[in-house]
Amino acid sequence: MDSPRYSIQYTFSYSGRLEFPVSINSHDFCGNYGLPSSVYRELPQPAQPPTPIHHSRLEKTVVYDHLLKKLGKSNFPGKEHAISYLKAKYRRNLSPRTLLASAYSVRLFLLFLEKNGRRNILDLSRQDIEAYVEHEQDRGLKVLSIKSRLVSLYAFLNFLVKSDVLPPIILERKIRIKIPSSLPRAIAFDDLTQFLSGISEIRDRALIMLLLRTGMRIGELLALQVTDINLDEQKICIYIGEKNARGRVVYFCDDAKEALLAWLRMRDPEAGPLFYGRNGQPLSYAGARKLFLKHLKKSGLATKGYSIHQLRHTFATELLNVGMRLEVLQQLLGHSTIEMTRHYARLTDKTREEEYFRAIDRIEREGSHGLY
Repeated sequence: MDSPRYSIQYTFSYSGRLEFPVSINSHDFCGNYGLPSSVYRELPQPAQPPTPIHHSRLEKTVVYDHLLKKLGKSNFPGKEHAISYLKAKYRRNLSPRTLLASAYSVRLFLLFLEKNGRRNILDLSRQDIEAYVEHEQDRGLKVLSIKSRLVSLYAFLNFLVKSDVLPPIILERKIRIKIPSSLPRAIAFDDLTQFLSGISEIRDRALIMLLLRTGMRIGELLALQVTDINLDEQKICIYIGEKNARGRVVYFCDDAKEALLAWLRMRDPEAGPLFYGRNGQPLSYAGARKLFLKHLKKSGLATKGYSIHQLRHTFATELLNVGMRLEVLQQLLGHSTIEMTRHYARLTDKTREEEYFRAIDRIEREGSHGLY
């Protein structure tokens, strides 16, 4: 079935003074949202593939030193084991994000023990873990956050067991947190069209179109360098994945390419990251979220509750709706297991939808249970 026809009208402010009003009609969701090809020139591509850049090496060292210093100033029970655990994590070359999350979860738990009168971690029991979980629940922490902290805590306890600090019995009958199985929420087609038609800032449009067309996580996009992009082949190399440190290649179609080219023409060639904020500093997640909400409000969609991460949900559901196989989408999204990708399949299962309406149609035609 053909995609619904839509019309997009917007005006780009280009190179400071010139304006290019654009009116586009399309039958294709991947239609041209960008500048006409006549207003940009192709940028030269490097003769050789770019050298992978490990953007987080310095950041990881800074984070590691900061955490060691913070733990060193603490006096909670098990402090020396927390430091040993952090050092082991660092030796495994884990990401700064993982180091932070692990150290934070362990520190919170040990502080909880201290406040509840525990002086020696050797006295730790399952009841202490249960009390900690209940404490976090009473504070109103989200279920997913509690589960994440519990996973980090059990990883720490497993380290202590392997180091012969705690007996293996502490890992028996682990506490399980049940997570509600919610559906991913994509941005409605009409809302997306309305949202995109109002974005005139060239940098903002390039950022949003790349998120929408590649399915990248926001952190992955903000870490990009210009050398990570191959314009000729319309692909981006993510050398280190944000969540699982697994690199992958993603692709972008023509409308995202045109928006990207417009930004490349005007950005500071001396800047490091692809997208930057004031004074050439890397654009933060808070900055990206702020610009998304600004354009959401501008387009009259502020009350819809959309988030910038839903551009990734929209990318996934649109591709599944046109028949992309789950295992292919899994690779594009960078999911470690296909079960994570199946969440989107529940939202876009056309077979189930068709079976339902076929059965209802038969019920109505047979007249045994007509319309009420």
